[in-house]
Amino acid sequence: MEERRAEADGGPAGDQGGPSRRRAWARVGPGRPAGSRGPWGSRNGKEPPRWLTGDRGRPAGRLPWASTILLGVVVLAGSAFAARGQLDEKVPLDLFARLLLIAAVAVLLFRHRHPVVAVFGASAAATVYLGAGYPYGPVFLAVAVGCFSAVVAGHRRAAWSAVALVWVGHLVVAHWLYRWLPPDGDAARPWGQELGVAAWVVAIIVAAEFVRVRREQWAAQRVERERAEKRRADEERLRMARELHDVLAHSISVINVQAGVGLALLDTDPEQARTALTTIKAASREALGEVRQVLDTLRTPGDAPRAPAPGLDRLPELVEQAASAGLTVTVVTDGVRGAVPPGADLAAFRIVQEALTNVVRHSGSRTAEVRVGYGPDRITLRIDDEGPATGTDAGGSGNGLAGMRERAVALGGTIEAGTRPDGGFRVRAALPLPAGGPGGAAHEEETP
Repeated sequence: MEERRAEADGGPAGDQGGPSRRRAWARVGPGRPAGSRGPWGSRNGKEPPRWLTGDRGRPAGRLPWASTILLGVVVLAGSAFAARGQLDEKVPLDLFARLLLIAAVAVLLFRHRHPVVAVFGASAAATVYLGAGYPYGPVFLAVAVGCFSAVVAGHRRAAWSAVALVWVGHLVVAHWLYRWLPPDGDAARPWGQELGVAAWVVAIIVAAEFVRVRREQWAAQRVERERAEKRRADEERLRMARELHDVLAHSISVINVQAGVGLALLDTDPEQARTALTTIKAASREALGEVRQVLDTLRTPGDAPRAPAPGLDRLPELVEQAASAGLTVTVVTDGVRGAVPPGADLAAFRIVQEALTNVVRHSGSRTAEVRVGYGPDRITLRIDDEGPATGTDAGGSGNGLAGMRERAVALGGTIEAGTRPDGGFRVRAALPLPAGGPGGAAHEEETP
């Protein structure tokens, strides 16, 4: 579809304002109330806890001292307790053993900054600890924490390799190197014991991978929510731009025509010039009121508008404004108006308003016909003028017709616009209604 009347005013097709305007649009977008918290304890209700998302939100330069110290206490105390049950099989804990345990935990201080170094450091210390013949115990917990941090940071292969290092080291020590390593007189471990070690390794990797997958899912959902919020803000911005365009284009067109009349008749017919100025005053007052209503919704989002949105019941006012611009409009109604949703009512009114604005600005005809049809499931609109188009605007595609299309498509309707065979121009639109919408017998009325 092509519009033969180019839009000279170039209405606001998007947000062209400065930072204050952008902040105003941002306030329109949907969001949770300030300070509200959701099931995860976050302000937007959908953020996972920090342990599931890694180091996101941690102040730069901070190390995880508290958790590392707590882990160190657990590892040292747990190893001392576990050693009591392995006195006949393993070497008792000594200073070197405790230094290895402290090293396995201390390297985890850097698990957020350097996760690969942390997991390999913990795994190396644990491997030396096992090779020295010290008792089994919570030293494996340090390896598990390092593996977890590396996996959620995206270093999966490094984490797998570090855990495999511990397992292979245990396998070599328990079945081949035990002859030359403490304790003295040690024998090879049963192969069945390796199943338990392998199960432990698999459990660590599976748990870390599960957390990694959940973290990626939360990140993807967060990105999708941000995109959805941006789309909603863009849609709201576009809706406001259409409203401002429709209000200003129509009113300024009337003002422009009347200003030309007033200037032409100022000296020869002062009374007629006064009438033109009165019309300009009324049109500008109404435009300012509607613009103020639109802008109030930006300043105080969520508040009810001060005046109801215009609808087809205000067609007589539209006809009167067109008459003040020198255009005679005939309104024909088919069917009986029933309950019309506000969105469809507003869209129908704006489509008729924009079509009449184009007639005033771009058509040589001074007459137009508006036909409104109320059916059981839709509202149909048809706006005709006799033409011809003035100037070189025929066939253009401006913001006016684009706004009509957007309004119709947003409601699931259709719109067609084009030149008639006799040289006139026609806009035809169909807007669907919910089940049980208006309908009834056809009748016709004319508004001169």
